[in-house]
Amino acid sequence: MRNNPGGLLEQAVNVSSLWLPTGTNVLKEKTGGTVVKSYESTGNDIAKGIPTVVLINEGSASASEITAGALRDNNAVYLIGQKSYGKGVVQQLINFNDGSQLKVTVASWYRPNGQNIHHKGIKPDKSVKMTDEDVKADKDPQLQAAQEYLNKNR
Repeated sequence: MRNNPGGLLEQAVNVSSLWLPTGTNVLKEKTGGTVVKSYESTGNDIAKGIPTVVLINEGSASASEITAGALRDNNAVYLIGQKSYGKGVVQQLINFNDGSQLKVTVASWYRPNGQNIHHKGIKPDKSVKMTDEDVKADKDPQLQAAQEYLNKNR
Protein backbone atom coordinates (compact mmCIF):
# COMPACT_ATOMS: atom_id res chain seq x y z
CA MET A 1 0.00 0.00 0.00
CA ARG A 2 3.07 2.28 0.09
CA ASN A 3 2.68 5.29 -2.15
CA ASN A 4 -0.77 4.09 -3.25
CA PRO A 5 -2.91 7.24 -3.44
CA GLY A 6 -6.16 5.30 -3.38
CA GLY A 7 -8.65 4.03 -5.87
CA LEU A 8 -12.18 2.79 -5.78
CA LEU A 9 -13.92 2.04 -2.50
CA GLU A 10 -15.43 -1.12 -3.99
CA GLN A 11 -11.94 -2.44 -4.73
CA ALA A 12 -10.80 -1.69 -1.16
CA VAL A 13 -13.67 -3.89 0.04
CA ASN A 14 -12.77 -6.60 -2.50
CA VAL A 15 -9.09 -6.65 -1.51
CA SER A 16 -9.97 -6.68 2.19
CA SER A 17 -12.30 -9.60 1.51
CA LEU A 18 -9.30 -11.76 0.56
CA TRP A 19 -8.38 -11.86 4.28
CA LEU A 20 -11.74 -11.28 6.00
CA PRO A 21 -14.70 -13.65 6.30
CA THR A 22 -18.05 -12.65 4.84
CA GLY A 23 -19.83 -9.90 6.76
CA THR A 24 -16.78 -8.46 8.53
CA ASN A 25 -16.86 -4.67 8.84
CA VAL A 26 -14.45 -2.95 6.46
CA LEU A 27 -15.70 0.63 6.74
CA LYS A 28 -18.53 2.84 7.91
CA GLU A 29 -19.56 5.96 6.06
CA LYS A 30 -21.01 8.64 8.33
CA THR A 31 -22.69 11.97 7.73
CA GLY A 32 -23.00 14.20 10.77
CA GLY A 33 -22.25 11.32 13.12
CA THR A 34 -24.92 9.07 11.61
CA VAL A 35 -23.91 5.88 9.82
CA VAL A 36 -25.32 6.15 6.29
CA LYS A 37 -23.69 3.00 4.96
CA SER A 38 -21.64 0.08 6.26
CA TYR A 39 -19.33 -1.84 3.99
CA GLU A 40 -18.72 -5.50 4.82
CA SER A 41 -16.35 -8.06 3.36
CA THR A 42 -17.77 -10.33 0.71
CA GLY A 43 -15.83 -13.42 1.71
CA ASN A 44 -13.49 -15.35 -0.55
CA ASP A 45 -11.05 -15.06 2.36
CA ILE A 46 -8.34 -17.18 0.72
CA ALA A 47 -5.55 -15.36 2.61
CA LYS A 48 -7.19 -15.68 6.04
CA GLY A 49 -4.71 -16.88 8.61
CA ILE A 50 -1.64 -16.36 6.42
CA PRO A 51 0.88 -14.13 8.22
CA THR A 52 0.80 -10.89 6.26
CA VAL A 53 2.58 -7.56 6.51
CA VAL A 54 1.23 -4.46 4.80
CA LEU A 55 3.64 -1.60 4.17
CA ILE A 56 2.20 1.92 4.46
CA ASN A 57 3.63 5.43 4.32
CA GLU A 58 2.60 9.04 3.89
CA GLY A 59 1.79 8.25 0.24
CA SER A 60 -0.87 5.70 1.25
CA ALA A 61 -4.24 7.43 0.99
CA SER A 62 -7.96 6.94 0.58
CA ALA A 63 -8.85 3.41 -0.56
CA SER A 64 -5.41 2.05 0.35
CA GLU A 65 -5.89 3.42 3.88
CA ILE A 66 -9.33 1.83 4.04
CA THR A 67 -7.81 -1.53 3.13
CA ALA A 68 -4.88 -1.21 5.54
CA GLY A 69 -7.16 -0.04 8.36
CA ALA A 70 -9.77 -2.73 7.82
CA LEU A 71 -7.20 -5.50 7.74
CA ARG A 72 -5.35 -4.15 10.78
CA ASP A 73 -8.46 -3.52 12.86
CA ASN A 74 -9.66 -7.05 12.13
CA ASN A 75 -6.28 -8.51 13.16
CA ALA A 76 -5.58 -9.87 9.68
CA VAL A 77 -2.26 -8.09 9.05
CA TYR A 78 0.66 -6.33 10.71
CA LEU A 79 1.39 -2.79 9.49
CA ILE A 80 4.96 -1.55 9.02
CA GLY A 81 6.19 1.80 7.74
CA GLN A 82 5.12 5.36 8.41
CA LYS A 83 1.77 6.99 9.21
CA SER A 84 -0.51 7.14 6.17
CA TYR A 85 -1.76 10.34 4.54
CA GLY A 86 -5.21 10.65 6.13
CA LYS A 87 -7.74 10.98 3.29
CA GLY A 88 -11.03 9.79 4.69
CA VAL A 89 -13.90 11.78 3.26
CA VAL A 90 -16.49 11.37 0.54
CA GLN A 91 -16.61 14.37 -1.73
CA GLN A 92 -19.08 15.39 -4.38
CA LEU A 93 -18.54 17.80 -7.27
CA ILE A 94 -21.17 20.38 -8.07
CA ASN A 95 -20.90 21.77 -11.59
CA PHE A 96 -22.00 25.32 -12.40
CA ASN A 97 -23.16 26.72 -15.73
CA ASP A 98 -20.07 28.91 -16.06
CA GLY A 99 -17.80 25.82 -16.03
CA SER A 100 -16.65 26.23 -12.45
CA GLN A 101 -17.01 23.51 -9.84
CA LEU A 102 -17.44 23.25 -6.11
CA LYS A 103 -16.15 20.22 -4.19
CA VAL A 104 -18.25 19.49 -1.11
CA THR A 105 -17.52 16.95 1.61
CA VAL A 106 -20.69 14.92 2.16
CA ALA A 107 -19.51 12.10 4.43
CA SER A 108 -16.54 10.74 6.37
CA TRP A 109 -15.00 7.27 6.49
CA TYR A 110 -14.52 5.41 9.76
CA ARG A 111 -12.38 2.34 10.35
CA PRO A 112 -13.83 -0.78 12.01
CA ASN A 113 -12.28 0.43 15.31
CA GLY A 114 -14.42 3.59 15.02
CA GLN A 115 -11.55 5.93 14.19
CA ASN A 116 -11.99 8.55 11.49
CA ILE A 117 -9.23 8.32 8.89
CA HIS A 118 -9.34 11.96 7.75
CA HIS A 119 -6.36 14.11 8.76
CA LYS A 120 -5.28 11.38 11.19
CA GLY A 121 -4.01 8.67 8.93
CA ILE A 122 -3.19 5.22 10.19
CA LYS A 123 -0.22 4.56 12.43
CA PRO A 124 1.66 1.36 11.68
CA ASP A 125 2.20 -1.33 14.29
CA LYS A 126 5.92 -0.82 13.76
CA SER A 127 7.27 2.53 12.62
CA VAL A 128 10.16 2.22 10.19
CA LYS A 129 11.39 5.25 8.29
CA MET A 130 12.84 5.12 4.80
CA THR A 131 15.22 8.01 4.17
CA ASP A 132 16.42 9.58 0.93
CA GLU A 133 19.79 8.02 1.69
CA ASP A 134 18.16 4.58 1.85
CA VAL A 135 16.57 5.13 -1.56
CA LYS A 136 19.87 6.35 -3.07
CA ALA A 137 21.67 3.31 -1.63
CA ASP A 138 18.92 1.00 -2.96
CA LYS A 139 18.03 -0.04 0.59
CA ASP A 140 14.51 -0.70 1.85
CA PRO A 141 14.43 -0.88 5.67
CA GLN A 142 10.62 -1.19 5.65
CA LEU A 143 10.72 -4.27 3.43
CA GLN A 144 13.57 -5.67 5.53
CA ALA A 145 11.50 -5.16 8.70
CA ALA A 146 8.57 -6.93 7.03
CA GLN A 147 10.74 -9.89 6.07
CA GLU A 148 12.13 -10.12 9.61
CA TYR A 149 8.62 -10.02 11.07
CA LEU A 150 7.40 -12.76 8.74
CA ASN A 151 10.44 -14.95 9.43
CA LYS A 152 9.70 -14.71 13.18
CA ASN A 153 5.97 -15.36 12.78
CA ARG A 154 5.79 -18.31 10.41
